[in-house]
Amino acid sequence: MADSDQTVRVRPATLAKREQILKAAVEIFGNKGSTNGTLADVAEQVGITHAGVLHHFGSKQKLLLEVLAYRDQADVAELAEKHIPGGPELFLHLVRTAFANEKRPGIVQAYTVLSAESVTDDHPARDYFEERYTTLRREVTAAFHELCAQEGVRDPGTIAAASAAILAVMDGLQLQWLLHPEIVELGETSEFAIQAIVNAVLRPGPQLPTYVHPA
Repeated sequence: MADSDQTVRVRPATLAKREQILKAAVEIFGNKGSTNGTLADVAEQVGITHAGVLHHFGSKQKLLLEVLAYRDQADVAELAEKHIPGGPELFLHLVRTAFANEKRPGIVQAYTVLSAESVTDDHPARDYFEERYTTLRREVTAAFHELCAQEGVRDPGTIAAASAAILAVMDGLQLQWLLHPEIVELGETSEFAIQAIVNAVLRPGPQLPTYVHPA
């Protein structure tokens, strides 16, 4: 059989070392950011050389993007389908993710730091976060439309705002939790916020006074 037809097999030792490096990078980038955190820092924590890290990931930029992919895999690790569910089930998945995040502060910290950094010029993760938010807004919007159809609710015109708000509140609560874990309950507070936003779309109540833009 030709080499091109054979499945490429990665040695278990190589996979284990890559995961060690990824876990170290999560901690380093979470604590120091992607600019101040270096490959030398990662290498020292794993007990290998700078060249050893490059051997597995090629460059700091590639390692950074692999850290984000590693975080995404953690989100669906316990799902049988290994992908984010669609429809109304998506809202439950978001709540489950918030509770799961309470057990992995290192990944949450790295994600929070890198997402904030990504708004800066030429940041290597900017494309990742732009695509991530675009995709998630689209998926949450689709879930809202399906839920409204199931509940017999006409499109209230607030779905786009609600979809962006759910993502914003989840990421914002992660930041508060990282700063004050003894005060903010990440899972419970995220569940409350998501439920409140969903209810506001399905059963809108009294509205705040409309803000009048200055001339």
